[in-house]
Amino acid sequence: MAVRRHAIVGLGSRAQLFARALVTSPRAELVAFCDHNETRMRVHNDWLGTGIPGYRPADFTAMLAKERIDVVVVCTPDHTHADYVVAALEAGCDVVTEKPMTTDVEGARRILAARRETGRSVRVTFNYRYNPVHRRVRELLAGGAIGQVGSVEFSWLLDTAHGADYFRRWHRDKANSGGLLVHKSGHHFDLVNWWLGRGPETVFALGRLFFYGDENGRGKAGDRFALDLEASPRLRALYHDAEREDGYVRNQDVFAPGVTIEDDLSVLVRHHGGAVLNYHLHAYSPREGYRVAFSGSEGRLELDVRENEYAAGAEPVPKRARARLTVQRHWEPPEAVFDGILGDGHGGGDERMLAELLGDAEPDALGCAADHDAGLQALLTGLAANRSLETGRPVSVEELLGEIGEPA
Repeated sequence: MAVRRHAIVGLGSRAQLFARALVTSPRAELVAFCDHNETRMRVHNDWLGTGIPGYRPADFTAMLAKERIDVVVVCTPDHTHADYVVAALEAGCDVVTEKPMTTDVEGARRILAARRETGRSVRVTFNYRYNPVHRRVRELLAGGAIGQVGSVEFSWLLDTAHGADYFRRWHRDKANSGGLLVHKSGHHFDLVNWWLGRGPETVFALGRLFFYGDENGRGKAGDRFALDLEASPRLRALYHDAEREDGYVRNQDVFAPGVTIEDDLSVLVRHHGGAVLNYHLHAYSPREGYRVAFSGSEGRLELDVRENEYAAGAEPVPKRARARLTVQRHWEPPEAVFDGILGDGHGGGDERMLAELLGDAEPDALGCAADHDAGLQALLTGLAANRSLETGRPVSVEELLGEIGEPA
């Protein structure tokens, strides 16, 4: 396989994952950075020990031609994804984009139209698919371990370190991120789509800003939620030292005005084929983890993952998740399929995803690779849920597909 030339656009924290992998891969080469902040590009070069040239967003298209880019990795704020994805496709590049693929109907329409017209590929980095215990769930369901799935219960807890972080950063404005139902829950909606092998049909949602924000913060000690950027060499270099260039404040007060996203959300989704998902996300839990259960015609499958037992402070602490996966068929005792510690990086998913993305591993037999259609299906649940929050009614996914210009 030929070595493919890559560029990364958006040099925040998330770009580290891809940059490290690219500079060590035998089948990929990192040849360009693009960001509006010179400090962040310089910091990445310092960490990598490289001299990769940096470009401003205004020079993005010229960069693709000059550096002969084959693949663009998009790590910019969510609301800008569509602009970079479309420009890269039209320049003849393939694209790897952080989730979500985009944040709105118009962005989805533009990306899908550009992909059809150019024939280039779009990959969305749903790394949770590659987590070994999630792969085992897919194997069991596909193998009929509990028969036909009738319903799914999925509860995700973000603690007061991780959850609060979405209210310190640009994500706090729904215009930037699409809210947690698009930005964060997209991972979870994708997992359910992948596990069931079917996308969403009808969506209803309820949610509110209950814990964070200025209306809820009166009398609360906001400093308990503040990151100490000075205490972390990486955060200080990447954000504190870069503030003077663009004015971006990484550590905003979670109780300050300007929060337009929800922190407590419930969603009902009827999937094609009839299975119903009952989903809950809340972003102010004292501990972090998630639980998903599938009820089927022949039994029940349950996955319980505990990522930490309490949030020690505002700074996220390294943690190793512990998972327990059980299957119980009707009239039989439960069987523990897995009970142990998961790997680092989304349960070990990051490493596996990167190896496949960069061509250093064969494609996963379970179809972990997420293309533009998977990105769209996960996005549709989030967009429909947001519309349901606005209108108070169930939303048909067919309605959104019509606006995007895709067949139902």
